[in-house]
Amino acid sequence: MPNDPTLGEVMRRLEDVRQDLKEDFRELGTRLDSKVSMERYQLEQQARDEAIRQILERVKGIEEERAQEARQRREETQRIADRRASDRRLIFTALVAPVLLLLLTVYMNTQGAGA
Repeated sequence: MPNDPTLGEVMRRLEDVRQDLKEDFRELGTRLDSKVSMERYQLEQQARDEAIRQILERVKGIEEERAQEARQRREETQRIADRRASDRRLIFTALVAPVLLLLLTVYMNTQGAGA
């Protein structure tokens, strides 16, 4: 019987096993408490997807605004170029053409006076 444990040793070992089980259950409980339910996970995922969708919409809106501004700048540049061309034609007709007509008249008068 020297290999058989005494009643006190058996009690101590049972108490150690019981204590280990209590710690394991406590640890398991804290792990389960930290787990997220499937419903909450899905709600959080939907909220994240919605936030991403809203961000993408905002980015798309900003890109469209920038494209529209660039288009407006090109149109304004074209309008300015057209206005400058129109001004050049006006300057030609208002200043150069009368001078040419005056010179032509003077030339004609000198040709007619010389004849």
